Amino acid sequence: MAPSRRIAVVGQGFVGLPAAMLAVQAGHSVVGYDTDPYRVLRLEHGDSYVADVSSARLVEALHSGRYLPTGDPDALEGFDIALIAVPTPATDDRPDLSCIEAAAKTLAAYLRPRCLVILESTTYPGTTVDIVAPALETSGLTAGRDFRLGYAPERLDPGAGLDGVVHVPKIAAGIDEQSLRAVVEFWSGLVDTVVPAPDIQTAEFAKLVENAFRLVNISFVNELTRDAAVLGVSVWAALQLAATKPYGYMPFHPGAGAGGHCLPSDTAYLAWCLRTQGHPSPLIETAARVNRNQPGYVAQRIMAGLIRRFHTLTPDRARIVLLGATYKPDVADVRDSCALKVSTELRRTGAEVIVVDPLATDVNGVLAELTLALVAQASAVAVLVAHHGLDYDLIRRARYVFDACGVLEPGPNIEQL
Repeated sequence: MAPSRRIAVVGQGFVGLPAAMLAVQAGHSVVGYDTDPYRVLRLEHGDSYVADVSSARLVEALHSGRYLPTGDPDALEGFDIALIAVPTPATDDRPDLSCIEAAAKTLAAYLRPRCLVILESTTYPGTTVDIVAPALETSGLTAGRDFRLGYAPERLDPGAGLDGVVHVPKIAAGIDEQSLRAVVEFWSGLVDTVVPAPDIQTAEFAKLVENAFRLVNISFVNELTRDAAVLGVSVWAALQLAATKPYGYMPFHPGAGAGGHCLPSDTAYLAWCLRTQGHPSPLIETAARVNRNQPGYVAQRIMAGLIRRFHTLTPDRARIVLLGATYKPDVADVRDSCALKVSTELRRTGAEVIVVDPLATDVNGVLAELTLALVAQASAVAVLVAHHGLDYDLIRRARYVFDACGVLEPGPNIEQL
């Protein structure tokens, strides 16, 4: 086991908290710094808000005496290694690096010779060298000469659990050979496999490639749903048949759209970066546009289905129950949820919309349980997020079911996307 070190993890969200727990598990002493006092309070009480870190695991880390959640920046003093794991949102399709800059400037006050800083947040090529390094160098120390600086993008699969992170290869990069060795050494003590990158810019680009690949393919099959509807065929049956090919094909599935932090924001980072270089990517930008429009398309399909079945029904008399508010199945995360965007689109028609999701009850107006009364009174029930715990037998009893996830067999009252 690697020697125990003092680790500072700036940002205790969906990336930072799992990283902090892995570092504690490896025997390090960890300071989990976050500027959100409510988060810090919950962490201090052993109450995890990240699905991949159980409260039991958090309590174990607290009881070990090697994990300190705090909002006091002075607790960062004396760190050997610092991870920057803060949000990188996109505003109007432009990168917002304010959190990264703020984190780097906070760390600069506690930087010391021979320490290591690793950026974990997804971002565009050049961020570590052009944004993080200068902010850290306000300390008077120089990156590469006085301290080491690297990049190791997160690879989390929400819902897979903290132990699953250990088995996913981790990309590591450094601004020089010494920094690269330090990043590889640290993460080799936390995960099974570390993959060294030739340079930081390539590692930053690789992370965007991973997420753009997924968004392009999800947008492709979502566009195919529209083509299939025009041609009068089942996109689900066609995709199932295509998936029998054992080479040259990877299955992706339609739905209400790709949400969460990673896919929409990260692809916007890549598109923006290419535009600034005078080399826009029509494919990536088209995929992003298809994804933005998908919730509206799903809402239109639901309303069209209602009109076909109930010719006298007007939108303002429709009562629609939507199942799902999170951005993916079995994960209590509603960031950039396309299901919630469908809800917004339907409400604009004047319809009464009721959202049910047992994992998103913290969201205002979302109900925890689907009841027989809700189903009986609904003009339509739409499955937008296929959580495993949903009562699909009850859903099938609705007068009209719109299945955006392909989990129910089509029937007289069941229409698939």
